[in-house]
Amino acid sequence: MRLKSTLRAFSPLLMTAALGLTHASGAIAADDSAPDLPRSMTWSSYDVGSAGYAEASAIADAFGRKYGTRVRIQPSGSSIGRLQPLLKKRSEVAYLATEAFFASEGVADFADRRWGPQDLRALAGRPSSFGIFTAADANIRSMEDLKGKRFAYVAGNPSINLKCDALLGAAGMTRDDVDARMFPTYNATMSSLAQGQADASCTSTTPSQLYELAESPRGIHWLEVDPDDEQAWDRLRQIAPFLQPYRETVGAGLSEDNAVDIFAYRYPVITVRADQDEDFVYNYLKAFDETYPMYKDGTAVMSRWKLDKAGTPPIDVPFHPGAIKYLKEKGIWTDEMQSWNDKRLARLEALQAAWKDAVAEGEGKSDDAFAEIWAKHRQQAIDSL
Repeated sequence: MRLKSTLRAFSPLLMTAALGLTHASGAIAADDSAPDLPRSMTWSSYDVGSAGYAEASAIADAFGRKYGTRVRIQPSGSSIGRLQPLLKKRSEVAYLATEAFFASEGVADFADRRWGPQDLRALAGRPSSFGIFTAADANIRSMEDLKGKRFAYVAGNPSINLKCDALLGAAGMTRDDVDARMFPTYNATMSSLAQGQADASCTSTTPSQLYELAESPRGIHWLEVDPDDEQAWDRLRQIAPFLQPYRETVGAGLSEDNAVDIFAYRYPVITVRADQDEDFVYNYLKAFDETYPMYKDGTAVMSRWKLDKAGTPPIDVPFHPGAIKYLKEKGIWTDEMQSWNDKRLARLEALQAAWKDAVAEGEGKSDDAFAEIWAKHRQQAIDSL
């Protein structure tokens, strides 16, 4: 998720937003229809150098130029570091990755008894594509061809690994069906194919290591998931219900003439607490929408923040009522989207109730014993839906 060149472009913009300066060619909006925003805000985001930080910086700059709102972005390299300011009310908004889903589910870092399912809501999330790539010379042309092949995973990265597992699940497979190899870092994992240490892995389509693989003697090939294969998508969403089909044309080995059917998740996910004021959320999303022309060309993918793409489910957590109110006004929100949101909210509430039961049953027991208790209660809650 690194984007060093974009960061260099947006760091000065972030300074502008933080100081609340106006752009030389445009004054602060003063009409009565302007969103009612605080004079200053704090947003948490992924670490400096990431796409999430760069995009939040560009949006913050637009808020500063158009409305005079001062925005301080608080970056963190850890999921807990991005969530704590939001939950402790030290930030109004968080630009999160898949930890939004993990936190709402009480898994990964949030399965610890100090955490559990968190009551989070979404405003919007940019579609970000993700798929399984292989070395072209490995002759892997379908998901089923992965059986027994060397598949590279990232140690300590549940966000990426969950999505890899979901893709395998689409073909009715698990890690036991491949030769799963764990690499110590993301960079090492993505470089492993070009170095002949693995045959396949999974990630977004644009990391530099994938372009290097495409230019290497091994070459690159992307595996597809048929968007019309309902059984495959049912299996995939049993593992990661926030994913959706996506046809990608941007990335290593890809173009308008060589597109691939993979999936999209949301990154960043603009996230708030469930108890965040409805008027604040409504006005934030309105400002976000109205400033879109100012930031949409900031990177090759920021045009995907348009609300008819970013303000729709599936997404990691339920949408906030204030966001739904604005999306309805824009003619984006549908009855089908409301049905999805109701089901996602019911799942979150069931998990929160199951967590209380697990904590009560696990009182005085070891962490390992509690992990087993929570896994049991969590699965029972999901099965009951």
